[in-house]
Amino acid sequence: MTGMTGSGTSEAVAAGPDPTGTPGTPGTPGTPVTLLIADDDEVTRSGLRVLLAAQPGIAVVGEAADGIEAVERARQLRPDVVLMDVRMPRRNGIEATRQLLAESAEPPKVVVITTFENDDHVTAALGAGASGFVLKRLPVRQIAEALRVVAAGEAILFPAALRRMVTARPLGSAEALPHAALTGREEEVLRLMATGLSNPEIAESLTVSLETVKTHVGNVLTKLGAQNRTHAVVIAYESGLVAPGFAGRGGPSSSST
Repeated sequence: MTGMTGSGTSEAVAAGPDPTGTPGTPGTPGTPVTLLIADDDEVTRSGLRVLLAAQPGIAVVGEAADGIEAVERARQLRPDVVLMDVRMPRRNGIEATRQLLAESAEPPKVVVITTFENDDHVTAALGAGASGFVLKRLPVRQIAEALRVVAAGEAILFPAALRRMVTARPLGSAEALPHAALTGREEEVLRLMATGLSNPEIAESLTVSLETVKTHVGNVLTKLGAQNRTHAVVIAYESGLVAPGFAGRGGPSSSST
């Protein structure tokens, strides 16, 4: 658990909530994010509960020791976010994520927590609809910030960790982009999404309205068949639209296909 409290280079960074969010939205000031922690290791689970409950804006409402229990507890407690380990007995985090997102019109967000980013289970969980992932070695304040961001409807940004994972273990959807018929502006929006920009930041960068950006993002997700922004960005990386070294404004240029 020491890796969660120490300082160090961030492996997953969270963008701030969309400033257009309304009061009462989880992750906005004054509204705590309700959290369910699912991990089969009791020591890890208990440590996460204590550390995250001490963070501002986080209310831990329950725990689960495997995927079946995670689904059952999520039904009972209706948390905003489930922090989901992927390697668990009885039912793993991938299947639990898939079931949670399929059985409810308003499912909780799922954030995968893992020891190693180059884990096939993590890429499968992203494909199943998880909103992002964090590493167990992150300082706990960064894990908490990621949870707040996801609960508020934004995406977790993924600098080095996601790029390494996608380069090593693609999701197998590289054919999606060439046949998606994205417009030039939609490709541009997808590249900016890959840098981790929020919708308001994309609107400012392109000098268009926020509603226009939201329309483009929705079109991108639909055309790619992506579960969410995270999955869309993974497809952008593995298809070659965005090179692994792409850093957005002021960084290395992207490569197009």
